[in-house]
Amino acid sequence: MHNFFFGIYPYIALAVLFIGSVARYERDPFTWKSSSSQLLRRKQLVMGSVLFHVGVLFIFIGHLFGLLVPHQIYEMFGIHAEAKQLLAASAGGIAGVMALVGGAMLFHRRWTDPRIRATSSFWDVAILALLLAQLVLGLISVPFSIATYEHGEVLLFMAWAQGIFTFQSDAASHLVHVGIIYKLHIILGLTIFVVFPFTRLVHILSGIAAPFRYLFTRTGYQIVRSRRKSTKPAE
Repeated sequence: MHNFFFGIYPYIALAVLFIGSVARYERDPFTWKSSSSQLLRRKQLVMGSVLFHVGVLFIFIGHLFGLLVPHQIYEMFGIHAEAKQLLAASAGGIAGVMALVGGAMLFHRRWTDPRIRATSSFWDVAILALLLAQLVLGLISVPFSIATYEHGEVLLFMAWAQGIFTFQSDAASHLVHVGIIYKLHIILGLTIFVVFPFTRLVHILSGIAAPFRYLFTRTGYQIVRSRRKSTKPAE
């Protein structure tokens, strides 16, 4: 099961994430949205949304560059494994608390307001619950990362992630001796990738692609109504 979860499941998750997102965009483009309910309890929405999105953005960027950038590049700047792990745990902990507080506010708003709950689908609530669980697991791992920073365990996670993306058959072996809390964190993260195309999270891809779409299109605007006066005779 270890080889499945950390050697095979990552490819299943990434394949479902990519193919499922493309299929949804092609088959059901009008469902590709965040389904905003901003007219209801707006103050709580704004505060929770800002905390949640800023925290998650920092966590995502930290994981992306922290895991996929080769360690030799960090060494060039004098950042050793111990310092990198301590920095990642500290900065990730702060961002995680922000995201958790914001996510809890959004979950409370969606779960307790009967009008918002009535317009929410199963996955609207479930994906928030999964994200909150993932944030909790990440925050639980922070004290362990700080306490064991001298061991440089971050190198094991980097070797695993880079091994997955370079199709190394022994990638899962790097995580054999890491703590169970880290393994649960990775498995739940991969599971979120699996359900990603079937939830409102797909609007993240629109946010990433929007600047490039407008950069390479011929026009960056859309004419909704012509400014010319209508020549049609009045009735």
